[in-house]
Amino acid sequence: PVPIPPYLIAIAIGNFRYRALPKVEGKEWSTGIWAEPELIDAAYWEFSEDTGRFLATAEKILPPYRFGVYDLLVLPPSFPYGGMENACLTFLTPTLLTGDRTLVDVVVHELTHSWFGNGVTYVQANSTHFWLNEGWTTYIERLLLQLLHTPADRGFSFLIGYKSLQDALKQYEENPKYQRLVIDFETGEDPDDAYSTVPYEKGANFLLHLERMLGGLDVFLPYIYEYVSTFMGKSITTEQWKAHLYAYFEKHGGEEKIKALNSVKWDEWLYGEGLKLPVEMVYDTALAREAFSLAEKWDASRSEADVSKLGFQASDVASFNANQKIVFLERLQSYTALPTSHIKHLGQVYAFDSTPNAELRWRFYEVALLDPASPAAKEFAPDAAKWVTGTDGSGILRGRMKFCRPTFRAIARANRPLALEVFAANKEAFHPIARRLIEKVRACWEALIGLVLGTHGGGIRQDLGLA
Repeated sequence: PVPIPPYLIAIAIGNFRYRALPKVEGKEWSTGIWAEPELIDAAYWEFSEDTGRFLATAEKILPPYRFGVYDLLVLPPSFPYGGMENACLTFLTPTLLTGDRTLVDVVVHELTHSWFGNGVTYVQANSTHFWLNEGWTTYIERLLLQLLHTPADRGFSFLIGYKSLQDALKQYEENPKYQRLVIDFETGEDPDDAYSTVPYEKGANFLLHLERMLGGLDVFLPYIYEYVSTFMGKSITTEQWKAHLYAYFEKHGGEEKIKALNSVKWDEWLYGEGLKLPVEMVYDTALAREAFSLAEKWDASRSEADVSKLGFQASDVASFNANQKIVFLERLQSYTALPTSHIKHLGQVYAFDSTPNAELRWRFYEVALLDPASPAAKEFAPDAAKWVTGTDGSGILRGRMKFCRPTFRAIARANRPLALEVFAANKEAFHPIARRLIEKVRACWEALIGLVLGTHGGGIRQDLGLA
């Protein structure tokens, strides 16, 4: 009974079990969890406490949830995304099943798509306006984190996202068109080639900038409600959104708000390229300070060859939540690569080298492989290869593209023959989307080396493992 664009239709077929999640008093909608028999208990425990609460909180600032049912489906490990916001049934990666509920906030993002992406969506004739889905969803997700937790959590999430945005912008230095929010795709061009965190993070930062320019949340929240109510059940373009924004604030603010909107660097935000945002964004760093301080101590410790004298203990991070540990590991990446002895100690003392939390394990390998020419990178590349392919004894493939693509890139920089060998042996286990995008990276490298070596590089190609 609720219209959706046909591209949102998805069908899941498998040996699933269903379990209803706890009802929320006063709400007509229901929530539930689907998973294979082997995972249903763990999946129920992971999501039973928070899913209904997340959805009820969203309804405090957005129009009522209109799909009646909000269920979750935990997919096999090859699923290439963190989540997919299919109407009524969000598909989720099993990497969220950490046994401690530290990653359940991913559901906040996916259920927000019920309004931004499933309710108001972009024109699917092309993916030029994809950022309207993901930028809005990421912005609202972080606003909900403020309501669910604290204002500091909102700023903290923007801080984590900014690191991801920087990495994505650097990835597209050779193809700067993909650094834009609004991308004019050529006929036949695959939008997956542009898939990154740019529409998510650059889009969310753009909306945060507008919020601040227009007078804060007290002013911006009523506009958000009106925006969703106006376009619910419709597909729109960036130009339509912008026109509605101007019309709303001309009516609810007049000349002052229009002047503020006219001062926005529209072309730089929507069509700009490069490694920096059009304006410098400032976030609440309260939750990051301890993580930054610990990273500084590790950086300062590199001169001590005997790691037993360093004084680092598991208790250093005992009070950290998962996001603070993430920021700590990301901060370490901003320094010169640590010595091999320190990286080993880092992995052991904080259990980063064995944690089942994929967000932390991946970032630990990024720290270990930071300098591809270092002994540490050579030593940890095989471990990272086994982890990402599930040949580490766990049997669990890390098929989520957030993990497998950068991990293979990092391994290839440190030991290209190893990356090629491991991927070739395991590529059929990855989802076709992930497999194709990883293979595209290999093809680009081969083309580049071919240009450099010309027709006389056969022997060198053999040495590089490219033959």
